[in-house]
Amino acid sequence: MSKNEFIKGRGAQLNVSNKFEAQQHEFWDDFLNYCAAEGDEVQNNNTVLIDTFSKTIVNKVTSPDVGMEYSLNPYQGCEHGCIYCYARNSHEYWGYSAGLDFERKILVKRKAVELLEKKFRSRKWEAKPIILSGNTDCYQPIEKKLKITRQLLETFLKYKHPVGIITKNALLQRDMDILRELAEDDLVSVTLSVTSLSEETRRILEPRTASIKKRLETIEILSRANIPVNVMMAPIIPAINSHEIMPLAKEISERGALSLGYTIVRLNGAIAEIFTDWIKKTMPDRADKVLNQIKNIHGGNLNDSRFGTRMKGEGEFASQVAQQFKLARKKYFSDKERIKLNCKLHESFKDGQMKLF
Repeated sequence: MSKNEFIKGRGAQLNVSNKFEAQQHEFWDDFLNYCAAEGDEVQNNNTVLIDTFSKTIVNKVTSPDVGMEYSLNPYQGCEHGCIYCYARNSHEYWGYSAGLDFERKILVKRKAVELLEKKFRSRKWEAKPIILSGNTDCYQPIEKKLKITRQLLETFLKYKHPVGIITKNALLQRDMDILRELAEDDLVSVTLSVTSLSEETRRILEPRTASIKKRLETIEILSRANIPVNVMMAPIIPAINSHEIMPLAKEISERGALSLGYTIVRLNGAIAEIFTDWIKKTMPDRADKVLNQIKNIHGGNLNDSRFGTRMKGEGEFASQVAQQFKLARKKYFSDKERIKLNCKLHESFKDGQMKLF
């Protein structure tokens, strides 16, 4: 095995150093040669689950850029392996790398339902939409086995509390029975992430996510069931998916999506090194072009942390993208409207059942 061998089934191709750790480690050639001679694996590529026991589960979101006030993440780390994911940096707070560790070491909040019930029963809590997956995807592969997200949705239904869902996994279809009941009282809204219509692009950008076909199918199924579904094309990456805005808008509108949003890629923190390494291995012919265009969007840097500009970028390319989305919304979504989630029912269900008096 060489340092440049591509790790199949993963997005990141290396473990970058954790900025909070005093010590670092690296693979030396003599160790790699020894592993090759002995037929040993340099590192275990299997996914490992790590139980965590948080004291709280609902997070207050202070950023003005993300469009949510409260979030809930049953898992930390994400096996989807999206190479651009802004959540990678959060894995460093747990003592892990934002690279391969983020995809292979999944932290599981076993007491998520118990903590959510405690929150709902608090007399101080006033119902406001809580978004599942504000950081990492609540429908990532391990959810199929653990079903924590399903249990959380059952809890939202029990307490008649509004919930939003952000995902790029068609596993969402498993929970249609609960989603239908929530939708009857305007208690749920779903946002599907669709970055591209190209399965090849999806495969290299988001290696363990649902196929584009399954995501488009999910939009259609949700729409037919009167479950409000919106789409985020996030992120827009120059020379990779930036040419797909209009055809994607048309496709998801015809499938029943109510709206289309977007962000422009920014490579904050450790993601800059992870993405740069990845693109030079997967797209060597256009790596420099993509990286230079990203820098042009963010004032000469791969990242811009300023509120108000970091998600949309600046300059000619950012302006062109904004104009295309404005046109797409006018052409394909002018007769559609997003619903407002219902926050009025929860107070009467503080104990998980209807109050008679």
